[in-house]
Amino acid sequence: MHPRRLLRHALCALTLAVMLPLTGCATFEPSRPYAYTTEAEVIAARGEPTRRWHNDDTTTTLEYATQPDGDTCLMVQIDAGGIVLRQWDALDDENLARVRKGMSRDEVARLLGEHRAEQTFTQSGEVVWDWNVRSYGGQAGTLFNVHFIDGKVVRTSRTQLYARDPRAYPPWADPFGYPFDPFYDPYWPRQRVIVLPRPRR
Repeated sequence: MHPRRLLRHALCALTLAVMLPLTGCATFEPSRPYAYTTEAEVIAARGEPTRRWHNDDTTTTLEYATQPDGDTCLMVQIDAGGIVLRQWDALDDENLARVRKGMSRDEVARLLGEHRAEQTFTQSGEVVWDWNVRSYGGQAGTLFNVHFIDGKVVRTSRTQLYARDPRAYPPWADPFGYPFDPFYDPYWPRQRVIVLPRPRR
């Protein structure tokens, strides 16, 4: 075998020998987004919680809300001795599905954490709380809405938010130009569409 080809094979074998153990470690390392074991660890890592919920079983739930900009809410349940019993994201899909008709505002706040915004609709008599939650499509964001009447949940809904496409906003269509419009609100769920003429062939 030619010396250059032999050297090339040797280098390839050495590279594989070095990379395979690293790949194995990266592949099988367990995912642990929250690994806190005591209240002291939680506070050292995240600071004081947004709220503390005192439960009937003498445990306490620490709430770490990220609204209005984030889409997670870490909840950490601790016992009287400060030991972590459970930790979860209150805004994951499984927890959002636990909102039920007839729940009070306090029950919803305990379940989902601090909301992003509140709107009142006088004609329907509804008060709506919303939260930023994860988006799984091409939209700019998603709001999870909880509708109350007389302080009780009547229904839930979702609002898909779409950012304005700069390709649909030529300089003459927007006096401030995208994305420097000082009046631009990314949470306004409305999209303007400009129909462009088809090119001539």
